[in-house]
Amino acid sequence: MTVNLEVAEGVGTLRLDRPPMNALDIATQDRLKELAEEATRRDDVRAVVIYGGEKVFAAGADIKEMQAMDHTAMVLRARALQDSFTAVARIPKPVVAAVTGYALGGGCELALCADYRIAADNAKLGQPEILLGLIPGAGGTQRLSRLIGPSKAKDLIFTGRMVKADEARELGLVDRVVAPDQVYAEAHAWAAKLAQGPAIALRAAKESIDTGLETDIETGLAVERNWFAGLFATEDRERGMRSFVEEGPGKAKFL
Repeated sequence: MTVNLEVAEGVGTLRLDRPPMNALDIATQDRLKELAEEATRRDDVRAVVIYGGEKVFAAGADIKEMQAMDHTAMVLRARALQDSFTAVARIPKPVVAAVTGYALGGGCELALCADYRIAADNAKLGQPEILLGLIPGAGGTQRLSRLIGPSKAKDLIFTGRMVKADEARELGLVDRVVAPDQVYAEAHAWAAKLAQGPAIALRAAKESIDTGLETDIETGLAVERNWFAGLFATEDRERGMRSFVEEGPGKAKFL
């Protein structure tokens, strides 16, 4: 399989496995969607790491496969392409991308689907589609501009240039930069900590933030308000408040 889901201690790792560069061909896209939906359904998956291995995250689409496609073929495929990435973005649990080596084109777009990004200090990220006479087609024009702002996103997309990890952090494209051999461990630790948290409240927080970014503030506030009130019906809220009153902050156990 070109993508695998490995689960341990509440953390599901979506591992890309299509050597040598984890090119995201159609089969890989479809498999990614399938496993993202599985991670969404499974109660034993409480947080997710997206990982491409020690050497490369994903160097982009399979260009040879795309070159053979005409306009009609891509009209029929484009929605499925986006849907595979959206399935990752819509996982209602904390998701972290562990970025090593290249994350270009579709690889960068996949990293954008995560809630948090930890990159190796030798990582290189970018949206080089313009150099092929194309634009990003798996969400890059939308997610990148929402993450780092329109002018910075336009610079990367218009030029197609790659950015190294330090610049990516300055732009806000990645959140942390660590040594290459620490990327997965750091990402897993981030996910494992959140896997111990209140699952429904984490889902509420993610949905409220993401919905707010996609709509007007009044709609976003309504989503937040409904989730906030609804959480008062959960056992986790009772446990969290009781622990706070009896033991002080930060000591509640939600599992």
